Amino acid sequence: MTHASGRYSAVDGRGVLERVEWSERLEVGIPSIDDQHKRFFDLAADLAGEEDQVRVMRSLAQLSDYVRTHFQDEEALMAAANYPGTEAHRRSHQEFRQLLADLLVRARTMSLDEIAEEVRYLINGWIHRHIMVADLQYLSYLAPA
Repeated sequence: MTHASGRYSAVDGRGVLERVEWSERLEVGIPSIDDQHKRFFDLAADLAGEEDQVRVMRSLAQLSDYVRTHFQDEEALMAAANYPGTEAHRRSHQEFRQLLADLLVRARTMSLDEIAEEVRYLINGWIHRHIMVADLQYLSYLAPA
């Protein structure tokens, strides 16, 4: 099983994607949010080596539930801070939820390796970019802890 500290290189229709490792540079400085972000990378890594369709689908459902909780927590922080970009950020979260929902539907006809690769792409691509761009934008609106 590959863990968040492992590396891989994937080639698909979207080009080459290097495995993004969790690191301190991805931290936004809010411990609860940082822990949740790190968990995304761990969940993606945990799918590697899964050899049971039921376990993979269960892992996808777990990721979907985790996404819902994390996005609610993050959106509540932004709303409480009166962040002016909250609605745009919510739309971005909805985009990801839709990508994940689409994957859950398509996963029924995909191989286990294809499912794991799609999840890694979502986490290492979409989530990584989202943390590094969108999440960093709301930080200055939060009161220092």
